[in-house]
Parts: sequence; C-alpha cells; structure tokens
Amino acid sequence: MLKDQITSLPDSPGVYRYYNKEGVLIYVGKAKSLKKRVSSYFTKQSQYNRKTEKLVSEIIKLEYTLANTEFDALLLENNLIKQNQPKYNILLKDDKTFPYLCILKERFPRIISTRKYIAKQGEYFGPYSSVGAMNSVLELVRQLYSIRTCSLLLSNENIEEKKFKVCLEFHIGNCKGPCEGLQAESVYNEEIAQARYILKGNLSIVEEYFASQMKLAAEQLEFEKAGFYKFKLEKLENFQTKSLVVNRKLTDIDVVTIASSETDAFINYLQIKEGAIIFSKNLEIKKKLDEPDEEILSMAVQELRSEHRSNNPEVFTNKE
Repeated sequence: MLKDQITSLPDSPGVYRYYNKEGVLIYVGKAKSLKKRVSSYFTKQSQYNRKTEKLVSEIIKLEYTLANTEFDALLLENNLIKQNQPKYNILLKDDKTFPYLCILKERFPRIISTRKYIAKQGEYFGPYSSVGAMNSVLELVRQLYSIRTCSLLLSNENIEEKKFKVCLEFHIGNCKGPCEGLQAESVYNEEIAQARYILKGNLSIVEEYFASQMKLAAEQLEFEKAGFYKFKLEKLENFQTKSLVVNRKLTDIDVVTIASSETDAFINYLQIKEGAIIFSKNLEIKKKLDEPDEEILSMAVQELRSEHRSNNPEVFTNKE
C-alpha cells in the first residue's frame, strides 16, 4: 500500500505527511519533487541517522498536497507544522515574549509599551530585543513630540464640556493640553505621523524634516524656532550615534545565518533598517532528524520574518 503510494507520487512541488499506525501525524515535509524526496527516505536508509531510521520505521500512511511552487510548499509546510506539531519536526519555539510599542486606536492616540499583541488595539512596532532598547526609542519619541500619557477619554463631548484639567505634564512642557482643547486634533495627529517614522526606523525622513525646518526658521529670522528644531535634531543625532550601525549602504535587510553540529543548529537573526541593527535574536534548535542546514534555514527565515513582522525587501543568508 505505502509502496504503491510512493511509486505513484508526482514529480511536482508539494507537501508530504507521514502517519504512524495509530493514525497520528508524525512528520510534515516539503519538496521540489514529491517523488524524489519521499522516495529518498526509503532508498537511502543506510545514510540516515537513528532518528530518521526510527521515523521511517513508524511510517504506515502517506498523504500529500500539491503546490504551485516550492515557496507555496514552504508556506503550507510551515502552517501544518505549527498547527499539528508533529513529533519529528523541528519547532521554532521561543517562550520569550518580546516588548512592543503601540499607537493606540483612539482620539489623540497614546504610544504605550506592551508585551501583548492585540491587532485591533492599535498599530504595533517591534518587537524589541530588550526593554532597554524599547525604552530608548520611547524616550526619544517623548523628547521630540508632545504625546499625552494620560488615559483620559478625550471625546469631543468631554473636551467641550470641560470635564478635564491639564496635569503636571502640561505645566512642564511634555503635553500641549488636548484634554482642555488647547491642542487641535489635526496638529496632534501630525506629531503622531512624525513619531510613526521613528517607530518604523525611518530616522532619515525625520532628520531631513527637522533640518529643513531649522533652516527655514533661520532664514525668516525666527531664531527661537530655529533653536527649537536644532535641539530636536541634536536629540535625534545623539540617538543615532548610540545605534549599532553596520553599513548605511545596506538600507533595509534581514540577515539570517546558521551554524550546526550533528545534533543542534544555531540561528542568528538580524533586522537592519537604514544600516542600523534594530533587532537581533538567537535560536538554538535541537535536530530531530538529520535535516540539512538549508532546510532548517528556509523554515527559520519564514518563521522569524512572520513572527517579528519584518517587511524588509531583502534577506541575506550564509547558505544558498
């Protein structure tokens, strides 16, 4: 029965699934050619380690799903592994919950730190590799922009009825008093839009804006205003000097590398924005079979970019 299934497999990309005698899914794999990949398990057994030999000895049933491309097969494989957690598959699990910054969905939105990702709550940025890294970004945003920190419900009705009074944050210059209607919502949202660039790691856009505003104010002899933007520019430049800059020419990329032994694989993941490392993570993976580095790496790239919401257009690895 199993032998007949193997001989009838198509020479096409897809995902294969192995089941044991209890009908339990024990392994999910992807292949550029289902026929060649699955056949190799049963024709090259002498080349495998004990774990792979044990897997093969337990296989009673085979199922497969065709895919249009090898990349589609990778996506399907990844989803099936996460859903079913077969005992012979590597799982890129990490119990550590990383911190995020979130622009809340509300009038006069706040920017908060959180370890919980709830999509409907707001727009998330991160995750950050440490609380310290996150706090340094949040501190920069609060130095450059007047973002409220209170949790007041700033509806039109509450503001018009004068339900709130400005707090200490207003008196020390950290807030412009939207709770009393002292700051227009459009002006506040402009500051949020600027802050969003920083949270995305696009510091050069903000830097260019501050520099142009400083120059314009100086040309118009508004020296106090020019000094205001000079202060902001210096804060931004000081923050950038503390960032770990790799190479400005690299722009926005992900770097994923692997080193392995017979039993373990070690993954290093870097997110780089405008040449600076904004996030890093290391993973140690226990091999369940004799998976090649290329297979582990392809799964790691997909999983890490999804988990950490990377939209960088390029990925560099140390394997082809």
